[in-house]
Amino acid sequence: MAALLVSVLVGVSSLFLAAGTSHAGVDNELSLIDGQDRTLTVQQCDTFLNGVFPLDRNRLTREWFHSGRAKYNCAGAGCDEFAGTLELGYQIGFPWSLGVGINFSYQTPNILLDNVSPATLAGIGWGGIITPNLFPGLSISADLGNGPGIQEVTTFSVDVSGPAGSVAVSNAHGTVTGAFGGVLLRPFARLVSQTGDSVATYGEPWNMN
Repeated sequence: MAALLVSVLVGVSSLFLAAGTSHAGVDNELSLIDGQDRTLTVQQCDTFLNGVFPLDRNRLTREWFHSGRAKYNCAGAGCDEFAGTLELGYQIGFPWSLGVGINFSYQTPNILLDNVSPATLAGIGWGGIITPNLFPGLSISADLGNGPGIQEVTTFSVDVSGPAGSVAVSNAHGTVTGAFGGVLLRPFARLVSQTGDSVATYGEPWNMN
């Protein structure tokens, strides 16, 4: 039985709170009324997965770069005390595998500006400068046989608090090796509150042929 090995090296952008949730460039979103009657909304914005020719020239390898942003919003009484976790990741589908290895890394030196204004730079406004903050690597393994199969991988998660916030990635690098046939990636964003309420939104599948 072949083993599906998922290796993830996680780099998390700094999180900055915002006064509200913008709908510019929103790809998908979902809302949930939690146990405290607050409306929790999670969004994926400006998602782009750029499939490129693999450097190892192996026809069983898929390689891509991922850019995008996840946002959350809490509406209702008590949202100033909201705390939880914001996650980004993929569902990865493949028709047949032979020891599939999935690797993800985020090591970009790029700087992103989030709702920055002159007031932000003066330290009195919302928004901020988002830069990488590398965390230790994460490894996951699962025995799935020779496929087909679907594996869900959380590429990173950050603790959040307050009524709204966002996190961004730029040119995160990922590869899948040992997969026969096309590989589909379905990006997701998930918000999990400290009380256990969870809401996730899934994007359209991206074909990594």
